[in-house]
Amino acid sequence: MSEELEKVYEAILAAVREGKAAAVATVIEAGGSTPRGVGAKMLVLADGSAVGTVGGGGVESRVIEEAKAAIAAGRSREVAYRLQDEAQGDPGVCGGDMRIFIEVLPRRATLLILGGGHIGQAVAELGAFLGYRVVVVDERPEMVTPQRFPGAETLLVGDLAEQVASFPLDEQTFVVMVTPHHTLDDRALAVLADRPVAYVGLLGSRRRTSVTFRRAREAGVAESFLARVHTPIGLDIGAETPREIAVSIISEIIAVQRGEG
Repeated sequence: MSEELEKVYEAILAAVREGKAAAVATVIEAGGSTPRGVGAKMLVLADGSAVGTVGGGGVESRVIEEAKAAIAAGRSREVAYRLQDEAQGDPGVCGGDMRIFIEVLPRRATLLILGGGHIGQAVAELGAFLGYRVVVVDERPEMVTPQRFPGAETLLVGDLAEQVASFPLDEQTFVVMVTPHHTLDDRALAVLADRPVAYVGLLGSRRRTSVTFRRAREAGVAESFLARVHTPIGLDIGAETPREIAVSIISEIIAVQRGEG
């Protein structure tokens, strides 16, 4: 039992760190004859794969489906089963009763920073302090080093559009575009347009944004997506220094997360 629980807890920790959508099913009541006792745990990912077990067979398959539904809804739930008569639809014939709590794990939001310059550094520093999973991408190897980004969990080097295209983006991803040249931005926008990200912010003057958007339109990016891009990036707080700009950017992201942006 202890070895099995250790594997489940390790999988839970990995899921939280990696920002995976997942739920933990725990047996909270077991009366009569049941396949597992109180405390048995199972981690279920959004695709239905699982680590651990709450009993196997019909009970487990139903719990996995309930966990997938809970993950999709973003809400924990409790389920109960009678293991009496399969002919009546019960998931077993052991003769007992089980109650299982399905806890949807909180997901860490990902801060995807495109550009490893001074502003990117400041955003990464503040984002890590606030608990975001920080990922930094830059075409220049010397700009994305552990020394420059000690709080980042992932550092990626290479073509920005290609790196963004291969990175797993979802509704908990916040993209901060602080690249040194606008020629990099339109291709990244073209990739992001078809991905379910929560936020895209673009650094730049009105002229730079105008040029970037024109090139993006020429590449087929929909106007509806461009209208969602936050530019100039960040809340207008009169920020001047990289760290002040980082505060304005993170403040805007928090506002979006809280439904205020």
